[in-house]
Amino acid sequence: MPLPPKLSLDYKRDMFRRVVRQSKFRHVFGQAVKNDQCYDDIRVSRVTWDSSFCAVNPKFVAIIIEASGGGAFLVLPLSKTGRIDKAYPTVCGHTGPVLDIDWCPHNDQVIASGSEDCTVMVWQIPENGLAGPLSEPAVVLEGHSKRVGIVTWHPTARNVLLSAGCDNLIIIWNVGTGEAVIQLEDMHPDLIFSACWNRNGSLICTACKDKRVRVIDPRKGKVTAEKDKAHEGARPMRAIFLADGNIFTTGFSRMSERQLALWDPKNIEEPISVHEMDTSNGVLLPFYDPDTSVVYLCGKGDSSIRYFEITDEAPFVHYLNTFSTKEPQRGMGYMPKRGLDVNKCEIARFYKLHERKCEPIIMTVPRKSDLFQDDLYPDTAGPDWALEAEEWFQGRNGDPILISLKHGYVPGKNRELKVVKKNVLEGKPTKTPENSAPAHKQVSPTPSIQGEARLEDVVRELRTVREMVTSQERRITKLEEQMAKISI
Repeated sequence: MPLPPKLSLDYKRDMFRRVVRQSKFRHVFGQAVKNDQCYDDIRVSRVTWDSSFCAVNPKFVAIIIEASGGGAFLVLPLSKTGRIDKAYPTVCGHTGPVLDIDWCPHNDQVIASGSEDCTVMVWQIPENGLAGPLSEPAVVLEGHSKRVGIVTWHPTARNVLLSAGCDNLIIIWNVGTGEAVIQLEDMHPDLIFSACWNRNGSLICTACKDKRVRVIDPRKGKVTAEKDKAHEGARPMRAIFLADGNIFTTGFSRMSERQLALWDPKNIEEPISVHEMDTSNGVLLPFYDPDTSVVYLCGKGDSSIRYFEITDEAPFVHYLNTFSTKEPQRGMGYMPKRGLDVNKCEIARFYKLHERKCEPIIMTVPRKSDLFQDDLYPDTAGPDWALEAEEWFQGRNGDPILISLKHGYVPGKNRELKVVKKNVLEGKPTKTPENSAPAHKQVSPTPSIQGEARLEDVVRELRTVREMVTSQERRITKLEEQMAKISI
């Protein structure tokens, strides 16, 4: 029996409301930059490893590349677009291929790398980029017995770095002393596919080849929640923490369909939401923006970026849109929020790796107003740390220190990475536990080192100000010349 006309209309409207959900991110659109703003002629790594191969921050883009006789990656200032010379200097201290890289969130000139040579290395990049090959790391972290495929910095504690290797071991390092402070053994019986800190860095979640997702309290050394067969397919999974403490995973169904799912660690037996995607076989790399609750999924070998909004109303994971290009992606870098152009309503920027180039892709919310859009840019995590490494290892937690983007992000003064454990820096002449034991007690630099560091900072800042004054004087002279010509 047909519905009455009015009821029918109301019913249709209600259905339309359900289908078309109101969201400020519904019209987000992606746009690849012009060719001259890409980074060309780069030999992107061909290693068969499911990491993103690219890491970016407001100063640099780093890309893992093919290298003969070892492992290397490029570090380019963001402005160094166009064709990259084959002789351009690289970071080249590893003896095996580099598998993963991650910029320190608290220092835009410090980057960590994990390699097939079983080591983790931390590098201090010069302020203006590399002038020559960089083969001497600031610190070498040795403790894994097999290749290291994951490196990720603590979000709020200074100099705390997590690494995971093919020895199924997770190590949490104090980079400032070069020590492996926490070793999580016997938790993963198989290869670790991913590891992610939560918002304040008190917990980590991992996805493992045994098809389990685990939530781990690293300082207590115990698993607080565990889900078997989070995704039943045999191909790799990924798991990330969301800002509210829930976990977002990507994986494969028993029928080899790609899936995404949302989980509550307090009640992890049943998913909050599961979505089937497609039958492509590329691993879905999730990139998450805690400020907008938008998750971007980039499949390795795909030519698209799909994005979803996570809310607390059913179905919880809401599809927004897909950005597609013709070329498949080999990897993907994701810019932190403070590196975006707020004047153009840019809410995300990706650095897509092709076979021979890196192509920035900009995600924008269309707005007519030129004013700062408060709703798009709530205060975001800045570069300051909430805790020192020693405080975190002793059990303290700290939330991210937030900054406003109202006037754009202005980088602060550069911070030198200080490593106290001298023998690590000096070519590792001492390998025995007896020799390395005293470094455990030496937690903070001596006053003389601190004084030198302060002096270096003052000198560097003075040099910067002088350069600014000189350039402004040149500009004034040019303008005065132009005025003279006009008045004549």
